[in-house]
Amino acid sequence: MADMDAATAKMIANLEANTGKSFSDWIALARGAGQAKHGQMVAWLKAEQGLTHGYANLVAHKAMASDAGSQDGEDLFAAMFAGPKAAIKPAYDKAAAFVEGLGGVEFAPKKGYTSLRRTKQFGLLQPSTKDRLDIGLALKGVEPAGRLEAAGSWNGMVSHRIRIAAPDEIDAEVEGWLRQAWERA
Repeated sequence: MADMDAATAKMIANLEANTGKSFSDWIALARGAGQAKHGQMVAWLKAEQGLTHGYANLVAHKAMASDAGSQDGEDLFAAMFAGPKAAIKPAYDKAAAFVEGLGGVEFAPKKGYTSLRRTKQFGLLQPSTKDRLDIGLALKGVEPAGRLEAAGSWNGMVSHRIRIAAPDEIDAEVEGWLRQAWERA
C-alpha cells in the first residue's frame, strides 16, 4: 500500500479508529462474505456491518483488487477497452481530452471505469457497451434534463449520467456539465 494516496490512508486510519478493526481484518471479512460482485459486497458491508458507503466501497475495492491502487492502472485501462468495447474508445478519448484540459485532474482507472478526481471525485467515464460510453457526474442539486439524467442506482458515486454513442455527442452541452462538476470538486 505504499502507493496509496493521502486521502485513502486517512480513510483507512479513520476506519480502524472508528471500528476497532484493522483494515486487513476488514478485507479478510469482506473476502469471506461470499459476495462475487463489487456492488453486492458494498451492500453487504453497509447492511450487515454498518459501514457507510465510502468505507464499504473502499473495503470492497481493496478486497476485490479492483481499484487503481491494487492493480496497474495501464492494465486496468487496457482491460476496459478489450474486445468489442474498443469501438467506443474514440468517445472516451474525446471526453478524457476535454477533462484533462480543465487541469488538475487525476484519472484513476478502476476495473470497469475511470474515476475523475480533483480534490474529490467529480465524475467517471465508463465504457458500458461496445456502442455506449456513460459519463457519470457529481452534480447534486441539479435537475436532470434532456441527456443529463439522474444516475439512480447505476452508480452510487455520482448523481447524474449522460449516455454517449459517438464522439460528436461530446458537444458544448456535455462539456458544460463536465466543467460544472469539475468546478464543484
